[in-house]
Amino acid sequence: MSEPSAARPRGPQSAARGGNDVPQDRDTRQDRDPARRSPWETLTGVVRCPVCQDRLEAAERSLRCPRRHTFDVARQGYVSLLSGGKRTVNADSAAMVQARTEFLASGHYAPLTDALARTAASLGLPEDATVLDAGAGTGHYLAAVLEALPGAVGLALDASPYALRRAARAHPRAGAASWDVWRPFPVRNGCVDVVLNVFAPRNGAEFHRVLRPGGALLVVTPTGRHLHELRSRLGLLEIDPDKEERLERTLSGHFVRESYETLEYTAWMSARDVESLAFMGPAARHVEPEELRTRVAALGERVEVTASFGVAVYRAGADR
Repeated sequence: MSEPSAARPRGPQSAARGGNDVPQDRDTRQDRDPARRSPWETLTGVVRCPVCQDRLEAAERSLRCPRRHTFDVARQGYVSLLSGGKRTVNADSAAMVQARTEFLASGHYAPLTDALARTAASLGLPEDATVLDAGAGTGHYLAAVLEALPGAVGLALDASPYALRRAARAHPRAGAASWDVWRPFPVRNGCVDVVLNVFAPRNGAEFHRVLRPGGALLVVTPTGRHLHELRSRLGLLEIDPDKEERLERTLSGHFVRESYETLEYTAWMSARDVESLAFMGPAARHVEPEELRTRVAALGERVEVTASFGVAVYRAGADR
């Protein structure tokens, strides 16, 4: 068993605050009680047809628009919105998803999960908020945020069917749908209260379009110190030193950063934990599995690892 991780947060840094004033689609808050309703009873008022952008309604094991574009609900519970069985090239494989599930269950990222939930709870969101997790993976972080927001419902978007099978079961108030987050989202204008973006691609224009006036974007990125003890020894991809600058450029036309906090702590990881950590990320595509296992074994049974993240809150800028 690995030793518990202890968070030692650095101090937060604040930035300017912006307002929102874009018109939104039909209000979806009426007659909502997520504790008693399937999430899709609410989320059909959030999603839209990715073919014609019309509304979607629940049908027998599917969602359907008035023009009869139909999207099946997979046996595992997620909705297949990517038409024609399309999949993105970099979608997580079954092995990557299994590794991520095992690693997150180890608790080494629990301080980050807790920080996200606390931050979401502090945003002043309405009780019946809608949370969109763009690039949700298994829905791990979305589930934690929904626990912190007892009246909220969540929508997980991801391109990996293997991840979506887990995201669809991550929380009773969460629905999951297949989507490539680089494309325009199958989500109506101005109907989301908070967008989560955790280690995922950032589509700033779409984040901005789907947020309600007063909504927030919550972004998590690794800092340059994240996993620095493992990167060269395991062949993990290096953190781009300009990553933070690129993030600001990506979002600057649509958002103003309201706050930023660096969360950094050390964790003692077993060899199995390190192996799961390596296989859940891009290294799984760039290093042969046996070579990666050999490198992990050379680290020994236990290794002290730095976890370091930036947690930022953005609000829509004046161009709304």
